[in-house]
Amino acid sequence: MKKLPSRYHKYALPIGTTFFMTFLVTGVATWRVLGWDRTMFEMWLSSWMIAWVIAWVIAAPTMFVMMPVVRRALSHIIEDK
Repeated sequence: MKKLPSRYHKYALPIGTTFFMTFLVTGVATWRVLGWDRTMFEMWLSSWMIAWVIAWVIAAPTMFVMMPVVRRALSHIIEDK
């Protein structure tokens, strides 16, 4: 399988990170509200997935903006190699 060129890394990292982060967080939030049973999975995979999509649509652009800001802020407190 052919790989994407390295120039796409700066786009793929925030998209992939926010995809999995929001998926996990909405799953945990659903579990906290409904408890751990089959109903929780059915609800999460149906109507609660709308919450995940909304969370991801907000998180992905936010990550594109905030990642460079956080990187610069951390450069003030973390030494370079």
